[in-house]
Amino acid sequence: MTQLTIVANIIAKTDQIERVKTELLKLIDTTRTEDGCINYDLHQDNNNPAHFLFYENWASREQWRAHMDNQHLKDYLAATEGAVDSFSVNEMSPIG
Repeated sequence: MTQLTIVANIIAKTDQIERVKTELLKLIDTTRTEDGCINYDLHQDNNNPAHFLFYENWASREQWRAHMDNQHLKDYLAATEGAVDSFSVNEMSPIG
């Protein structure tokens, strides 16, 4: 198994920042207990409060994929529908 790093960028609509932040915070405790989760850290940009970033490390891509299929992520997507301007995910592997 190869460790996988995930960098997820979430840009909330300016009038929906608190809603998105509240829903993102709900993901943390549950996700940190999942199989393969090494760390799951949420950040908010100091200059642009609408920009959130998850920095995650997983023991394997398979375990991250299982995480992505969990109910709490489906609940997050439903709760933030229409509140997010953009979302991107980078799957990264350590090289050094």
